[in-house]
Amino acid sequence: MRWIALLTTLALVTAAPAGADDFRLDWPLRPQPTVTRAFDAPRPNWQRGHRGVDLAGAPGQPVYAAGAATVVFAGSAGGVPVVSLAHPGGLRTSYEPVSAAVRPGQRVLAGTTIGELVGGHPGCGGAACLHWGAMWGPASRADYVDPLGLLASTPIRLKPLGG
Repeated sequence: MRWIALLTTLALVTAAPAGADDFRLDWPLRPQPTVTRAFDAPRPNWQRGHRGVDLAGAPGQPVYAAGAATVVFAGSAGGVPVVSLAHPGGLRTSYEPVSAAVRPGQRVLAGTTIGELVGGHPGCGGAACLHWGAMWGPASRADYVDPLGLLASTPIRLKPLGG
């Protein structure tokens, strides 16, 4: 019985709408930046929390697409310049404050320059910070995830089910 539970759990964990490699992302800033504020998942989604990570950068620094995607938004939201990308399988990533070098509908590859980092991100202790967010599903019922867990450089580890 324990094996059935283990196999069922593994099937659920490994099942994905596309190949696992499609969801392994690259850093949006180069060289690899320092994380200045970690992900703090809101529970439920409409509560307070930090729906992404803040990465230390410099004003004017290029911001790169973390993976192959289609640009779904490039403009201002609440007075903040934002770029949002839709990746295969329902993953969306957002980058702010970023002065866009792309337009909605444009397809980009991992490593494509999508814009330049703008200074003035609230709570940033340096000259500029990139707020990088990720979510699965439509915005109306999105499940926010830590983008650092999707990085190709982050090893995937399975934990045992019980004692």
